[in-house]
Amino acid sequence: MPELKDIVSGSGPLREAARRAVADEVARAGGLSVYAQSIRRIDGGLLVIARGDKGKRLGLIGPADGLPSLAGASPEGQQGLPDGLRLEVYAQSHPNAVAVRKALPDATPVTLGLDTSLGCGDRLGLAGPGHLHAVRGTGLRVVLAQQSIREMTRTQRTPDQVVDAATWAVLQEGYAEGYGADADHLKSPEDVDRTAAAGFVMFTIDPGDHVDNGADADDEAALQRKLAALDWAALETTEADCRRRYLDRTFDVGYGTVLRFEPNDLLRAAVKYGRAVAHTVAMGRHIAAVCGSSPFEIEMSVDETDSPTSVLEHYFVAAELRRLGLPNLVSLAPRFIGEFEKGIDYKGDLDALDASIARHAAIARHCGPYKLSIHSGSDKFSVYPLVARHTDGLVHVKTAGTSYLEALRVIGAVAPTLFAEIYRFAYDRYDTDKATYHVSAVRDDVPRPEDLTPGQMPGLLDRDDTRQVFHVTFGSVLTERADGGWRFRQRLLAALDDHETEHYAALARHLARHAAPFARR
Repeated sequence: MPELKDIVSGSGPLREAARRAVADEVARAGGLSVYAQSIRRIDGGLLVIARGDKGKRLGLIGPADGLPSLAGASPEGQQGLPDGLRLEVYAQSHPNAVAVRKALPDATPVTLGLDTSLGCGDRLGLAGPGHLHAVRGTGLRVVLAQQSIREMTRTQRTPDQVVDAATWAVLQEGYAEGYGADADHLKSPEDVDRTAAAGFVMFTIDPGDHVDNGADADDEAALQRKLAALDWAALETTEADCRRRYLDRTFDVGYGTVLRFEPNDLLRAAVKYGRAVAHTVAMGRHIAAVCGSSPFEIEMSVDETDSPTSVLEHYFVAAELRRLGLPNLVSLAPRFIGEFEKGIDYKGDLDALDASIARHAAIARHCGPYKLSIHSGSDKFSVYPLVARHTDGLVHVKTAGTSYLEALRVIGAVAPTLFAEIYRFAYDRYDTDKATYHVSAVRDDVPRPEDLTPGQMPGLLDRDDTRQVFHVTFGSVLTERADGGWRFRQRLLAALDDHETEHYAALARHLARHAAPFARR
C-alpha cells in the first residue's frame, strides 16, 4: 500500500491502491467514508468527497504548512494525518460550491454546442451521480443541472441549489468530461437574470405565451387582420418584405425536402409564431447582454403549445431567427405531431411521426445547424430510434420527471409505508396539479388507494395513468407542510440518502435506456 505522503506529493493518475490508501487514512483520522472515485489532485494536495455522521463533506488533504487554497471556502474543522499532513473538512454549502467551481474548471458548467446531448432534470437534488452512471461511456454530453423556474418554484429550490447539486455530483463521481446547465422554459428577462447569476450557461427560451394558438382555426380574413396587426418593428421588417421572402419561391433544405409556402401557409406561420419570434430574439439579446464575454447557448422551445409545429412553420421560425441574428442558437424544440405526454411513451402514429421528424431534422441541419430538441423526452422509447436515425447525432433529449418516478420506485422498495402515503396524497391532488401539464390520466380511472394492498403499490409505477398522477404532483409532495414541518420531503430525501446505492442503480438502469439509442461510442 503506498504511503499517503507519496500520494499527496506525486503526480499523474491515481491508481486504485492509492485511492484505497487515501480512503483508509481519512477514515482513521476523521471517521469519514471517502467516495474513492472522487479523489483528485489539486495544487499539491488532494480533494475528496466523503460522508460521515453529518452527511456528505468536501475534504482537502495536503501538507499542514502548505495546504492548497480554496479561495472563498470556509472549513468547518480539521484533522491531523500522518507525515505532517492535514485534512480540512468543508460543508457542502453554496459558498463552498462557488469556491470549488472557481478552483476546478471541470466542476463548472460548460456549453455543449452541437454535441449529442441528454438533459437530466433532478427535482430532488440527489440524482446527479445516478445520471452520470447512465451516460458514462456513451459518448453523450450531459446536462446535469436542468430545471425550469416553474419547477424551482414548485420544489422551493433556487437556481444556486440546482447548480450546486450538479457540482457536488461531478466531484463525487470524479467526472471530468464537462456538463451543461440548462435554465429551462424561461419566459422573462428576470428569469434570465436569476439563472445566469447562478452559473447556468444554457438558456431555453419558452415563448409559448406569445404563440397564437388560434391561428390554426382562423379563416383567411382573420389571418389577414392579425398579420397586419403584428409588431413589424419588433420583427425589424415589413409585411410586404415578409411576403417577398417566402412567397413564389422554393426552399430546398436537403435530404429530399423541398418546401414551398402558399399564401395561407405564410399567413398562418407568421400569425402563429410572429410574436414568439420577436419575444425570443428580445430574450436572446438580453441573455447576450447579461452573459457578456462568458460562454452561453440558447434553445428555443415551442413544444408546450396547443397544436403541432408544421414543417413550414418550423422553417419560418428558424429562418426568421437567423435573419434577426438570434445569438448562439444550438437547439430548437418544435411541438411534434402526436402526443408527447409526461412520464409515458409516445401516443400517436409512429409512421407519420417518422416522416415528420425526417423533415424537421432536415430543416435543423439547413437553417442552423442546430440540434432538434425532444422535450417531454422521458420514456419515449418507441420514438428514440426514429429520432436517432434522422438526426445523426444532431439532437438533444430532455428528461426530468422520470428520475423522480424512479426515485419513488426505490421508495416503494425501501420505505413502502411512505410510498403509500405519497400515493394517497398524490391521488387527492392530481386534478388540481395536472392543470399545467400535458397528461391524459383521469383520476376516476386510476386505482383508489384504499383498494390497494401494500404489495400492489409499487406496481403503480408500471401503469401509464398512475405514473402521470405521481409525475405532476411532485411539487405538492415536496412542499406540503404538516405539524410545523415538511410532510414528506425530509423523509423522502433521507430514505434515498440512506439507500443511495439503490437509488443510483435505479437511475442508471432507467436513464441508460434513454441514452442507448443515441450513444456515440
